[in-house]
Amino acid sequence: MKFLDLAKVTIRSGAGGNGCISFRREAHVEFGGPDGGDGGRGGDVWVQAVDGLNTLIDFRYQQHFFAGNGKSGMGKARSGRDGETVTLRVPVGTEVLDEDEETVIADLSRLGQRVLLAAGGNGGFGNLHFKSSTNQAPRRANSGQPAIERQIWLRLKLIADAGLLGLPNAGKSTFLAATSNARPKIADYPFTTLHPNLGVVGVDGAEFVVADIPGLIAGAHQGRGIGDRFLGHVERCAVLLHLVDATSDSIAEDYRTIINELTEYGGQLAEKPRVTVLNKVDALDKAARAEAQAQLRAAGAKQVMAMSAVSGEGVVDVLRRLRARITGQAEAEATAAEEPGAWHP
Repeated sequence: MKFLDLAKVTIRSGAGGNGCISFRREAHVEFGGPDGGDGGRGGDVWVQAVDGLNTLIDFRYQQHFFAGNGKSGMGKARSGRDGETVTLRVPVGTEVLDEDEETVIADLSRLGQRVLLAAGGNGGFGNLHFKSSTNQAPRRANSGQPAIERQIWLRLKLIADAGLLGLPNAGKSTFLAATSNARPKIADYPFTTLHPNLGVVGVDGAEFVVADIPGLIAGAHQGRGIGDRFLGHVERCAVLLHLVDATSDSIAEDYRTIINELTEYGGQLAEKPRVTVLNKVDALDKAARAEAQAQLRAAGAKQVMAMSAVSGEGVVDVLRRLRARITGQAEAEATAAEEPGAWHP
């Protein structure tokens, strides 16, 4: 199945049915009263986060979702049938944006979460509704309310515990393939990964989900290389794993490039817990490793770990550090939620 994390769709709720103007007609009843029924209500358009989906690819083949119109009222005080409701089924982690692609309408971060996108129009009153002591034979009825049509964007942000960051060819996909059952494309050239990948990683009997996004480049926060969309996939992660290529000729510059992109992207991304790892150390001798780690510390990295995703050296230690950060973040959030006066959505 192909991965798609952004889709534009057109939705339209159902229009309400018209009220009916009708009068009772029976044998031997000379002046039958009004019996026009009300129109049915138009169908709604909902969006719901469901299980079993991890891409928006279905919305590439269907971009229009129209709810049913309400039926008009009928004689003998019969109301029209309501229009059918339409529900957009999306993966957990999907954001619904307005047509400007900036205003967030809904953020479906929980399984089963359901949000109304366009309400159906109410049905109009039939002439039976307008009968009164002073108007025994009303000849008026209401039209149903019109439909609501709008264009929206669906943007998927993956739900993962840890997110992989780094320049192209930093070894992120190799790390994910070596530590999980995920099988991302791996090759010795930049931009091998073109779509985000998820992998379930295990260490010491515990499991957590890691997201591997395509390598970032300078200007990613402005959309260069569509990096702004890739960064969105790690917004929900509890911790970020920043991999730096130990064989690069500009280790410090590589590190600062990623940090700058996180800062410029905005939000809380730059403030998230981060584990900095020097990858591919199997290609360096002891002195070169020490020099590379010193360059990272000079560039601002507080703690620098070393590993080789290919040989497996240091991988378990990195996984344990990630797990500790994830567990610590979860405990901190739980404590904050239990504090007196804490606000609960």
